[in-house]
Amino acid sequence: MFSQELDQSILSAAESNSIFFPYSCRTGRCSSCKCKLISGETSLVTDELGLSKEEKEEGWILSCVRNATTDITIDIENLGDIEIPKSNTHPCKISKINNLTFDVLQVFLRFPPNINFKFIPGQYVDIIGPDRLKRSYSIANNFQNNLIELHIKKVSNGAFSDYWFNKAKVDDLLRIYGPRGTFFVRDKLEKKIIFLATGTGIAPILSMIGGSKIDLYDPKKDISIFWGARTNEDLYMHKLQQLDKFNFIPVLSKPNSSWRGVKGYVQDALLSNQHNLDDAVVYACGSDAMIKSAEKLLIENGLKSNNFYSDAFLPSSSI
Repeated sequence: MFSQELDQSILSAAESNSIFFPYSCRTGRCSSCKCKLISGETSLVTDELGLSKEEKEEGWILSCVRNATTDITIDIENLGDIEIPKSNTHPCKISKINNLTFDVLQVFLRFPPNINFKFIPGQYVDIIGPDRLKRSYSIANNFQNNLIELHIKKVSNGAFSDYWFNKAKVDDLLRIYGPRGTFFVRDKLEKKIIFLATGTGIAPILSMIGGSKIDLYDPKKDISIFWGARTNEDLYMHKLQQLDKFNFIPVLSKPNSSWRGVKGYVQDALLSNQHNLDDAVVYACGSDAMIKSAEKLLIENGLKSNNFYSDAFLPSSSI
């Protein structure tokens, strides 16, 4: 039980009372903070674009854009037993920039020696750059040597993309706000863990498999990683050696004639490979379209609805 101020969302009110719910975008665009309204009344602050018409009819709401107007009861995951680091703003400098593909950069950012930055593998940060531009990027490593790693996709006509790909240089001063989000591995009894990614959605998964407090290298765990992309050139797996320690399946939707791997969409490839989902937990990261399609398809095929965790990459214009 917790109280809410008049101008607070349900999500913010919970946080003010040291109760932590899942979230990601905080703008009603994704569905990470989705919860079932059991009783009471709420008002809508902004459109719940992250919910389908069917979900709304079934009583689902998004806690980030809803205010309680009466006493309410909701059904939602409580992360209170997980110590979530507090978000803060810190200075940082570019330490290194590498090209992973023609339109994906690997960027390493370093903090001043006195900054003790903490995060849970899978979380993201907001990067604040020139002209106060701000964009969100998932952390791809485990904070070794006071560095965080980002995988940055080039966006056509993107203001921050223009900076990253044409102007950014080593020792540029930026700011980081974070960590943010609740996309991280839960300690669940299920033995089968499936990671699902498209594009640079592989970044937080790399962080998870390298730094989760849950032992993903336990031989009793059945771990699979499905990584989807369009063309052969979009996969930079040869530069990510951590992946070959697991059941790793790259999937291409528009491969060239030399591709001998799995073709199609990544969620369909998962279903073709994994025939029993009732004992699985899925962590999905990538495009919003993939997230929505995968959640619906996998639940229809036996995955428990509370065993699907996601972080959708949304266009910057809608964040």
